[in-house]
Amino acid sequence: EVQLGESGGGLVQAEGSLRLSCATSGFTFDDYVIGWFRQAPGKEREGVSYIRNSDGSSYYADSVKDRFTISSDNAKNTVYLEMDSLKPEDTAVYYCAATPRTYYSGPYYFNYGMDYWGKGTLVTVSS
Repeated sequence: EVQLGESGGGLVQAEGSLRLSCATSGFTFDDYVIGWFRQAPGKEREGVSYIRNSDGSSYYADSVKDRFTISSDNAKNTVYLEMDSLKPEDTAVYYCAATPRTYYSGPYYFNYGMDYWGKGTLVTVSS
């Protein structure tokens, strides 16, 4: 059974940093794409970043490019999202997601989602 568990959310001041973790189990880590999505109050879910574990390639939404960094630890089956220079508009519930459909690129996963989802972790950025 595929399981995804997010941690690391919390309250931080603007311009601060947080690191989110997504611990995974139940599948072959290298065979999946793992992504981060977020949903702010009253808004639709949006893609933030994803990483293809087989080759380490990654993709970012324009809104977080140069501020957020996605990485993976294959030994721990864990994906991280390092978030720097946080802004109040980054406030949202952040979800980890995974898919074995690794052959897409660009914003595909942001538009069509992934197959497995965690329960989310709340990030609140105060001004």
